[in-house]
Amino acid sequence: MKELLRELVSLPGTCGFEEDVAQYLYRRVAPLADEAYVDGLGNLIVMKQGGQEGPTLMLSAHMDEVGFMVRKIEKNGLLRFEKLGGHDDRVLPSEHVLVHGAKGACHGIIGTISCHMRRFDDEKLVRHYRQLYIDVGARDDAGVGEMGISEGDGITWATPLQDFGQNRALGHGFDDRAGCALLVKALEETDFSQVHGKVYFVFSSQEEVGLRGARVASQQIAADVALAVDTTPASDTPESVNDGTILLGGGPGIKAMDGSLVANAKVRRRLQELCAKLNIPCQIEVFPGIGTDAGEMHKEKAGVPTGAISIPSRYAHCPHEVIDWGDMDQCLKLLQAFILSLREPGEFWSL
Repeated sequence: MKELLRELVSLPGTCGFEEDVAQYLYRRVAPLADEAYVDGLGNLIVMKQGGQEGPTLMLSAHMDEVGFMVRKIEKNGLLRFEKLGGHDDRVLPSEHVLVHGAKGACHGIIGTISCHMRRFDDEKLVRHYRQLYIDVGARDDAGVGEMGISEGDGITWATPLQDFGQNRALGHGFDDRAGCALLVKALEETDFSQVHGKVYFVFSSQEEVGLRGARVASQQIAADVALAVDTTPASDTPESVNDGTILLGGGPGIKAMDGSLVANAKVRRRLQELCAKLNIPCQIEVFPGIGTDAGEMHKEKAGVPTGAISIPSRYAHCPHEVIDWGDMDQCLKLLQAFILSLREPGEFWSL
């Protein structure tokens, strides 16, 4: 699991630039699949047929990470940028990024003033991202061109995956390469001779800019039930806005609702029952501040009973996210158990 996730977060893949991630995943999972293809929006869709008759399950984890795009190149060689996905302007200054141009990745720093200038500045000021810039070490705009950078290029955080403390990981892009890793492991390690029906593993594009990939993928799959596998913000640090309902190391989050979905109650209860049966610690997630691919999957055709398994993560959408390997292991165990628990197409219908 660790090496898989390390490889996934090393690949550039902000919104609309997921191709490297999709190519890596295709090479890894296509030999195991009964069907694998990339659609017009860049979703990788992989189907595995179970050994028994049964329902169609759609699983989705998104390949894209929050990032930026080069908007303008100034005459002095500094880059103005646009956001791709949600960012907090307070964490941007002085951070290390990679600008992915025609000649490969170039290191950059989101500029800020020296602390020696603080006395001359408004100490309470949070500069809007449009006031910020990225320094790639170029002398002028011609130098930027020589480095292979142009307007429209993607930009990602530069943090590699690192071991962190007691069985935890520090890095960027865990949202949602961690979910992608779980889907890969579920495909590789589940005994599909015991699975009823077929399972679609969707590695979706452009989730961070409006769940766009999931919308397109859902239109292609006649699912009887669906699950998103994504990260969720842990609320166990002492900021006043946190309520301690999702703990890092507390096991899988089982979504009850978020800003894009009220989870199907029968799907949620099935996940809870499996946790109780398998002694998996779990946490009920009620948090309207986020959305996941489930927000699009549940609205397709006549409606699809949908839930989500959430991986707790500290410092989401920041350059230094933290996850717990124990949570990852328990999420995988729960995901495999859910796949193996399915029997009938209509078992999650309301009546």
